[in-house]
Amino acid sequence: MDKKTGGLVATLATLFLCGFPGLCLCIFGGVTAAGVMPYETTVNNVSNSGVVPASVGFVMLCFSLIFILIPAGVGFFTLRKKDDGVIDVVPVTPSAPAPYSNDEPLPPTS
Repeated sequence: MDKKTGGLVATLATLFLCGFPGLCLCIFGGVTAAGVMPYETTVNNVSNSGVVPASVGFVMLCFSLIFILIPAGVGFFTLRKKDDGVIDVVPVTPSAPAPYSNDEPLPPTS
């Protein structure tokens, strides 16, 4: 398996393991931050109900952004074209004039 295939597999794996749960968490975080996420619990025959605090929704939104950025980062760093360190240089021949030669005088400043 070459590097490009491995990068594609890693990107798809992080998309399914981090990206999609991050999108779901973003939806739930937005609803909770809006203050409309109800809860109802029953422990030892004692019932309790209310609304989840908005601060929990903002924390969920922050975590969801991190989860969504992970596949983007993995895709960028694994699928980008890396520089091989070779610089292509065209040699200057004496018969061809340079586009900007030092023989010309500078224009006057105003």
